[in-house]
Amino acid sequence: MQLGMGRFMRIRLRQLAAFVVLTAGLVGVPTAIASGVDTTTTFTVTSGALSISAPVSATLGSGSAGTNIGPSPIGAVTVTDDRALLSASWTTTVSSTDVTTGGGTPAETIPASDVGYDPGSITTTGTITATGTPVTLSNSAQSAVTGTSGVGDNTASWNPSITVAVPAAAVGGTYTGTVIHSVA
Repeated sequence: MQLGMGRFMRIRLRQLAAFVVLTAGLVGVPTAIASGVDTTTTFTVTSGALSISAPVSATLGSGSAGTNIGPSPIGAVTVTDDRALLSASWTTTVSSTDVTTGGGTPAETIPASDVGYDPGSITTTGTITATGTPVTLSNSAQSAVTGTSGVGDNTASWNPSITVAVPAAAVGGTYTGTVIHSVA
């Protein structure tokens, strides 16, 4: 059986085309055959600071001498940890000035040690374990909320309640004091 010249030429052209495609791939000429190409990428995760925010003022209510005022929530206190650490921890401390009215004489002063601070429940974002401890305030800073086992950025928020044990000898008036929050 003999092939016709036209059919013979078509077969030979196909073979020649296959040969060109195969040899082109071997000598570095791009072909339709794809292969993997690696691209190295880089980026930076930024870091920030450790900070705390608290209400500017709070009104605790009123009560008679010899009774407790509160517990009264003062508003959200929030620790924001934007340090992006592999192992993050922080401690929030709280203290208070003495609470005074009028001229701040001894009869017009309620000592900070008559004021209780209870962090209550704590809400967190990110990875952090936050634990609160109720404290009796004083003029010296003491630990109220600690954050441990943190990874990356995180926050913790609570709405602490203040209770004032008003001495029986307290004089009438509007008393003012300052609760100081800090974090390190």
